[in-house]
Amino acid sequence: MDRFDERILQELKLNGRLTNVELSERIGLSPSATLRRVQELERNGTIQGYRAILNPSKCGIGFVAYVTIGLSDHSKKSQKDFEEQIMESKEVTECHNITGSNEYLLRVETESLSSYKQFHSNVLGEISQVNSIGTLVVMDTPKDERT
Repeated sequence: MDRFDERILQELKLNGRLTNVELSERIGLSPSATLRRVQELERNGTIQGYRAILNPSKCGIGFVAYVTIGLSDHSKKSQKDFEEQIMESKEVTECHNITGSNEYLLRVETESLSSYKQFHSNVLGEISQVNSIGTLVVMDTPKDERT
């Protein structure tokens, strides 16, 4: 990875919809050289994909929380079973296996506090591996580099 690859990544992180010509102009390489570099970054997995960033309120999301999950059993099987069940939940937009007093940190997005309460009871509360649930409610997001 050299300075051109780093510039490509920086520019695409800001705007993944740049045309190859626009990108090449911004980084100072020919379009063909830029395209080869982008294709290599995609091939080697440095660039894993492109996505649209959605406005949560326009998509019916009015409540966001980070949820800590403690498991009753710390075995690999228990973790795998929990992960399989949580992957089926559309409300969970991120699932991280973490260190510390809990095993998982989830980002949960729902329509409202009442819909989160239903998710908390009907989904998380029904997963047999779950021993503890802690909820941190997002009140504001002054910085989010994913957008």
